[in-house]
Amino acid sequence: MRQLCETDVLVVGGGPAGIGAALGAARRGARTLLLEKHAFFGGTASFCLGMPINQMRPGGKARSDVHELVIDKLQAYGERAVMFGEHELWCQVEYLKVAVIDALDEVGCRYLVRAHAVDTLVEDGRVVGAVIATKRGLMTVRAQVVIDCSGDGDIAYFAGAEMLVDPDEAAPMTLCLNITNVDIEEANRISRAEMDAMAERARAEYPLIPAGWGLTRFPSSTCLTINHGGTKGFGVLDPTDPEALSEAECQSRRQVVQMVEAMRAYGPEPLRDAELIAAGPQIGIRPWRRVKGLYQLSEEDAKTGRAFDDAIAWRSGFLDIGFVRYERMLVHDVPYRCLVPESLDGLLMAGRAMSATYVGASAGKSMGNCLATGHAAGLAATLCLQQGRQPRELDVGQIQDALRADGVDLTRSGDDQEWLT
Repeated sequence: MRQLCETDVLVVGGGPAGIGAALGAARRGARTLLLEKHAFFGGTASFCLGMPINQMRPGGKARSDVHELVIDKLQAYGERAVMFGEHELWCQVEYLKVAVIDALDEVGCRYLVRAHAVDTLVEDGRVVGAVIATKRGLMTVRAQVVIDCSGDGDIAYFAGAEMLVDPDEAAPMTLCLNITNVDIEEANRISRAEMDAMAERARAEYPLIPAGWGLTRFPSSTCLTINHGGTKGFGVLDPTDPEALSEAECQSRRQVVQMVEAMRAYGPEPLRDAELIAAGPQIGIRPWRRVKGLYQLSEEDAKTGRAFDDAIAWRSGFLDIGFVRYERMLVHDVPYRCLVPESLDGLLMAGRAMSATYVGASAGKSMGNCLATGHAAGLAATLCLQQGRQPRELDVGQIQDALRADGVDLTRSGDDQEWLT
């Protein structure tokens, strides 16, 4: 098998966690390569077509230099690219995709799209790289430290790490969509109760539609974006099972069309001429397979706002098992131990594959929080390089010092988020 290249830090997955990891490492001078299987970066932020990037500025306050770098690159394209809420960014996704590239270029991070990691290189219990599928066949990338931001912990799984899966608690997967040819102001006045009633009337004719859905202003003067319950009515589908994932993807395409036709036939007047203009390039997957690490973040940690001596990030927002359970929580720390696999060396994980119980993973799963754990993993990787140590051997105090130097306040645990609506 041919080798494509070597690098200091290899980040697998170009969603929010991977972006944070790549920026965090490259800003500290590490030769960093970011791999993404799609043709663009952003992950859920990009392929969910306008879903807000939550918890980027909680309470309107900057949370790190890395978060702000992404925001700055978006703002450079003006109000067509991004709008701000109390904590979230509403992005026009095509600008977002370019803004991420701009940020990576600024810090000197190398990147490859259309490079799908399909296996892991392991030597004597240490992860030393990945195998990627390319148009020239399978190729290897070797690295001193690998950061798994693949979403489902693919790199750790391929390496034989113990994984955490809770099939009875699966949140649905969702294919988001955009509609146009609606009166935006009138559509914004439609209540969720009206949408639920419409879905009930329409279900006999359109059986795949979810129980109801909301309409959200897209960063465009003419479009609305829809996030919804997706596969909730299809039963539990495992997104890591090839047949189940294929079923979810294909049924969701039919579902999207049925939703639009239901709005045209049964919806309130502002939706009667709605037109479908886009659905995401892939289904959105909520927490599923995670890596068993040195500590599993729990529901109790989130609900009590727990602080940890080895905190390297914090998570704000809601305990949100998508369209299943939605509750308030407190801001809580993420301990470094959640980023370190129980047995493998040479590997860190960030984002939704970090070590947590299922409910713990769903508490504060927002993209801004994923970017924060990625940022910490990127800084930890650079310390491994500088000191010739494995991730589990690092002095966490040094990671914390590096985070503070990057503008991270590690004293937020226990905040009751009065500003959050």
